[in-house]
Amino acid sequence: MNLMIAIARPAHRARLGALLFAAALLLAPWIVGHAGGNAWVRTLDFALLYIMLALGLNIVVGYAGLLDLGFIAFYAVGAYVAALLSSPHLLTQFPALVAVLPHGLHTSIWLIVPVAGLIAAGFGILLGAPTLKLRGDYLAIVTLGFGEIIRIFLRNLDRPVNITNGPKGISSVDPIQLFGFSLARTQDVFGVRVPSVYLYYYLFALLAVLIVWACLRLQDSRIGRAWMAIREDEDAAEAMGLNTRRLKLLAFAIGASFGGVGGALFASFQGFVSPESFSLNESVAVLAMVVLGGMGHIPGVILGCLLLAALPEILRATMGSLQQSLFGQVLVDPEIIRQLFYGLALILVMLYRPAGLWPASRERLR
Repeated sequence: MNLMIAIARPAHRARLGALLFAAALLLAPWIVGHAGGNAWVRTLDFALLYIMLALGLNIVVGYAGLLDLGFIAFYAVGAYVAALLSSPHLLTQFPALVAVLPHGLHTSIWLIVPVAGLIAAGFGILLGAPTLKLRGDYLAIVTLGFGEIIRIFLRNLDRPVNITNGPKGISSVDPIQLFGFSLARTQDVFGVRVPSVYLYYYLFALLAVLIVWACLRLQDSRIGRAWMAIREDEDAAEAMGLNTRRLKLLAFAIGASFGGVGGALFASFQGFVSPESFSLNESVAVLAMVVLGGMGHIPGVILGCLLLAALPEILRATMGSLQQSLFGQVLVDPEIIRQLFYGLALILVMLYRPAGLWPASRERLR
């Protein structure tokens, strides 16, 4: 009897935790919107996009131990795939397509998301194949170069044939439409007016939960354990019979596919993409989210994303008014102070919590 009670208690706690998490997920945009307005809900939307990106990078860095500094390239690939498939850009550049598509190229999001994920996975394999023998700093330098090559390629692919529209970017990207409802407009749901940023939040939250579920399944699978063996000692893993070449390519492909999905959603959410959105700073920011939260630990990665997505905006909103109240005027540009405190926070965390704010438990690591 006591054994049955002991077994039931963890299950009960798990169900209670799941219910509380679901309630927090559903109510978050209303609480944030009431406290700070729709601008902060938009920040929450971007935090969810970062979670998708960081979970993809966590597969490469946290599970397989492959340091990737060019992960933002897969985000860019997904964004440009969505922009090309759901904007008038291609039809203006290739008039012959107008006869085939007289109503314009308005591809459904149901097709864009899997296509963006598959193409990004292909680019992940393209990156992983020539780097299989590289480790550590050498791999980091090669992936950094790959990310910059993709960004420069997108910036200059406007001649002789204009595919990406160069540094001007691609505008007029169709917003996401689901079941005949446009997420770009406020909708009435059971008599409640739900703003556009709230609708995007719920879509992004749903996809983020699906990616978390996929990551949890991978983590506890044979493939996940093989990735972790490669992370701890690649030579020993290969000596035990693991095909490290195939496993590392799989890590690059799956991680890149999550980045591609996030990029496609980003393009539809923004309605515009340009190469400047996919700079090295973004790659470093996503890597910082993974490291800060706790590499290889999904809740830690999510925490890192939420903190690093919200902290810069909080500092930007408060630094100016704080100086005004203390000194009667703004002495230093709030943007400079924001970057200073942002960097200082990262340094302090890495000094006093080198494993991350929420690392995996010792039992889990063992």
